[in-house]
Amino acid sequence: MSKITFLGAGSTIFAKNVLGDCMLTPSLQEFEFALYDIDYKRLKESESMLENLKESVGSGVTINVYTDRKEALRGAKYVVNAIQVGGYKPSTVIDFDIPKKYGLRQTIADTVGIGGIFRSLRTIPVMLDFAKDIEEVCPDALFLNYTNPMSTLTGAMLRYTNVKTVGLCHSVQVAVPELFKALNMDDEGVKWKISGINHMAWLLEVSKDGKDLYPEIKRRAEEKQQEKHEDMVRYELMKRFGYYVTESSEHNAEYHPYFIKSQYPELIDRFNIPLDEYPRRCVEQIENWEKMRDQVVHDKNLTHERSHEYASYIIDAIETDSPFRLHGNVLNKGGLIENLPEKSVVEVPCLVDRNGITPCHVGELPEQLAALNRTNINTQLMTIEAAVSGKREHIYHAAMLDPHTAAELSMDDIVSMCDDLIEAHGPWLPNFKKENILV
Repeated sequence: MSKITFLGAGSTIFAKNVLGDCMLTPSLQEFEFALYDIDYKRLKESESMLENLKESVGSGVTINVYTDRKEALRGAKYVVNAIQVGGYKPSTVIDFDIPKKYGLRQTIADTVGIGGIFRSLRTIPVMLDFAKDIEEVCPDALFLNYTNPMSTLTGAMLRYTNVKTVGLCHSVQVAVPELFKALNMDDEGVKWKISGINHMAWLLEVSKDGKDLYPEIKRRAEEKQQEKHEDMVRYELMKRFGYYVTESSEHNAEYHPYFIKSQYPELIDRFNIPLDEYPRRCVEQIENWEKMRDQVVHDKNLTHERSHEYASYIIDAIETDSPFRLHGNVLNKGGLIENLPEKSVVEVPCLVDRNGITPCHVGELPEQLAALNRTNINTQLMTIEAAVSGKREHIYHAAMLDPHTAAELSMDDIVSMCDDLIEAHGPWLPNFKKENILV
């Protein structure tokens, strides 16, 4: 029996989406779903939910819970990763509160920025431990990473382990439909091309019946900017740099040095930027889960419709040798995007069939877009360097290279803030050495 192992299966709603999709996929009916999480209570809740869903949709899969990670992985053909190291408390709270003391404000803090750096530093060591187990007990498994920060975690796996890895995010497949809906445009029959890096991939081409739709998109976006809405940062980036970016405005507000600026506080209101958005979401999700737990976990009539998450489509394409196209996060090996570094992780079109995942060559991005990507790639590469070397100085380097952090703080304050964050995270971080640090 083939096995799909889900690491972080206590994420009940996400497990429902990914594994529920697999239950609805005919080629996967003989699979075992191996559930693993360090939170046993949440793990059992997910098991109960999935068993009910299995009965409701008439799936033939087998569901097993494991408390031993290596046994959960043993013999797996596919591994889905959806962990969060440190959780909302203490780690997310620390990621927001300490920078705020230095005057550094954030919105989401899960990709780059000071929050993204420290989320990476907490998570990469855990991922490398996963890799050791995978290399031992399921060396041929395909690792499907859904955990953020996508680029740093996927990059660490691809560069420092032998595990076949692809990073998956749904920002690409929803970008065009959401843009067209917001601008009251019909997206039926629209063709588009997107490439870049995770959360900062670019809508390079968009057309219908051979007609370029960008002029009309920009005209409507300019009109929409006259009133407050939730996507003002992305529309401003499109106006200034010429192209629409895949991830949301609340994310992109902190990826660039232009929007969250203490010397220009009026920008927060002008571009409708939701500071401290992720902690608010966390609190809401926790409260909502408490209210909906019994309904989701114990609902004997629970149903599911196949979602837009890529995992089930990838697995089905490999199992049936039926080609499928997706946008995956892969190493820029061989210069898939020619004007980005080869060590970087890029988000590009990929073809999937029995041979696995084959990334497609893109060529060069418009230079201004590649330049924006490189500002984030610089921090990503230094963050990986810090995680694998254990050198504290590389944490400082990563933070000093981050566009938003560098635009707001002095180098002395950046170093001091990093030290405070390291101390506050305590056992959630490795012991970063202080040798040979020039500060």
